[in-house]
Amino acid sequence: MQTIISTGYPVHFQETGYKALNDFIIEKKFKTVFVLVDENSHEYCLPILQQELTADVVFEIIEIESGEVNKNLQTCMSLWQALTDLGADRKSLLINIGGGVITDMGGFVASCYKRGIQFINIPTTLLSMVDASVGGKTGVDLGVLKNQIGLFADPEMVIVDPLFLKTLPEKEITSGTAEIIKYGLTYDKSLWSQFLETENVDLVGMIHRSIEIKNEVVLEDRLESNLRKILNYGHTLGHAVESYFLDSEDKETLTHGQAIAVGMVTEAYISSKLFNFPTEDVTVIKQTILRIFGKVPVLKADYPAIMDYMKHDKKNVNGQVNFVLLENIEHYKIDCKVSLDLIEEALDYYVA
Repeated sequence: MQTIISTGYPVHFQETGYKALNDFIIEKKFKTVFVLVDENSHEYCLPILQQELTADVVFEIIEIESGEVNKNLQTCMSLWQALTDLGADRKSLLINIGGGVITDMGGFVASCYKRGIQFINIPTTLLSMVDASVGGKTGVDLGVLKNQIGLFADPEMVIVDPLFLKTLPEKEITSGTAEIIKYGLTYDKSLWSQFLETENVDLVGMIHRSIEIKNEVVLEDRLESNLRKILNYGHTLGHAVESYFLDSEDKETLTHGQAIAVGMVTEAYISSKLFNFPTEDVTVIKQTILRIFGKVPVLKADYPAIMDYMKHDKKNVNGQVNFVLLENIEHYKIDCKVSLDLIEEALDYYVA
């Protein structure tokens, strides 16, 4: 697969990426390279990377516990302390190998440590490959409010290797497809059409195309002032549902994809009411997404809490919740205002 050039850094694939990584380490003459992992990427993914590393350098492994619940400033503090204890300086390199939690937080930690050290991201989940690999967003959560603390910072490179997907449970692969569906509905219907079939899905091809799409959007609108907002389709309600389930003692934590699936169905329904998005497409979207993700057990009693979480969405302006909606597949509207009554109606449509 051909390398994709993003905002000043390359996204390499497979062998090309490993060669570039080895060349980079040799060229920069790093004495020590720090590698951030969680227990899963340490066990299943790090050995794959180590087989590809030929540069003669000392690697220090820093491990954190997996999960969104650990994507916070407390974990960052422990990582900054670990880097300090291990002698990291401004000329150090941090390689982040794992899912979106690792790459988001690792990039944030590197960008703040001693006012910034170099870092490289190696996403190992489908979600992080097609979403977190491009865009320069780093950050952590504030309580259950997602990505409230962070900044834009580019890695030296990103390496994408679909071989890592073989280390994942099926639910994590399914979770990542939510972002591919989002690209299909907002930007490229040929991606969406692949989900309408149950056979002959070219996952590797979809990964490359998804990264291309996100890169095209980011290159035009890096700081999310206009076009990049389309990447939030399904996320306004989806993030609220995700945060609510994460924070509720009597709810099972959702994957990111499950939550965004709820958002895409409900926001398609809202689109049909506000912009005449075809009702037959809403039906197909709901049927297809429920086939892939199943139904999240949202109850009417959950609506007020979900609405409350939505008020804290980082995309809000002057207290107003903003949605990305659809006029048609590949035709979107940004900064859409939606009444609470219509949001509840859309949740009713999902639940029914």
